[in-house]
Parts: sequence; C-alpha cells; structure tokens
Amino acid sequence: MREIVIFGAGDIAALAWFYFTHDTARKVAAFTVDAAYRQGDTFMDLPLVPFEEIAALYPPDRHDLFVALSYAKLNAVRAAKCAAARALGYTLPSYVSSRATVFADLSHGDNCFILEDNTIQPFARIGNNVTLWSGNHIGHHSAIEDDVFMASHIVVSGGVRIGQGCFIGVNATLRDHITIGPRCVVGAGALLLADAEPEGVYMGAATERARVPSTRLRGI
Repeated sequence: MREIVIFGAGDIAALAWFYFTHDTARKVAAFTVDAAYRQGDTFMDLPLVPFEEIAALYPPDRHDLFVALSYAKLNAVRAAKCAAARALGYTLPSYVSSRATVFADLSHGDNCFILEDNTIQPFARIGNNVTLWSGNHIGHHSAIEDDVFMASHIVVSGGVRIGQGCFIGVNATLRDHITIGPRCVVGAGALLLADAEPEGVYMGAATERARVPSTRLRGI
C-alpha cells in the first residue's frame, strides 16, 4: 500500500494526518505546500517539502497525494490543487471514517474527506473532492457534485442535488427533491424549501441579544 503525501500545513492537514494514521492502514510520508507558503522544514514531525519538488522527492508511482484544504474561494483553491496533483500523475485517495454510517453501494470520487457520524443513505452519490464534516445526514438518492464543502449537522433530505463548488453551513436543512445550483453558499441554520439558482447566497437569521442582561434573569 502506497504512502500518502498531504498537501497542506494547517488544521485540516493535521486532521487528515490524524485520521489517515489512526483510522486506516495508510501511512503519511510527508506534507507539501507551495514554496511561497512553506514555513519551516517539518510539519507534524514529518518533512514539509515544496510542491514544486514533490514529484522528484515523492514520485507518484510510489505515493498518493491527498489535498487537505478548506473551502477558500468556494472550494476553487482545493479543486485547483487536486487538478495539479492529477496532472503530475498522482492518485488522490479518499478518507471515509470507520465511524460513519455508510452502505456497500456508496459511490464517491477521489480526494473525499468524510468524517465521523455522517449517515449516508443508500443510492446517494458523492463526487470528487467533497468534504463532509462530522455529523451530517445525506438522504437517499441525493447527489453531491464535485468540489463541495459541507460543515456539520446538515440535513440533506432524499433526492437532493447539490451543485459543484457549493458551501453548506452548520445546521442547514435542505428539503427533499430540490436542486442547489453550482457555487451556492448556504449559511449556518438556513432552511431551503425550493431550488436555489447558481451562485446564490442563503443566510439563516442570527439570534439577537436579549435586552435583559444575564444578571437580571429570574431563573435559568
């Protein structure tokens, strides 16, 4: 089994190292970032090398590469690094937590990051480069297209389609059989009951501070 090089040197990269190391049989050999963003020679006590030199130092015929980046620029930064890694000949592995509830028919692409407590029902399909943070419900016959980032505790009902490049925030709810167009931002706590046009922004209402301070409450 080939060792993995992780692209990134931040919190998500550290988490990817942890999950691959402690929840799979895979071994992480090194980290890599673009030379302009490299600060030091190591990360997580492993080599941190320039991406410009990665193919020579950790050749793609002996290593896989996982891109561990956030949703910056509507996932475009992560998608671009995946494309660059593929162009160099790397296979991009996916991580599916052993603590996620999935079924044998689960269809997912490369460079997916599916964390613990996700429930993915039968006939759901997940594209390439999709991040599902902890605790989501992905309903049956739903489809998540490429380059999507979903935060935690999101409810996706059955038959939903989420377009390429979307970001879905914590505690959002998507009713059944709707389509979320490409590059939409659905904010924390938002409720979508109908189709969302491409590049739409949907924000849930924030809770306002009460006029009475906590020291004047009669009971709590």
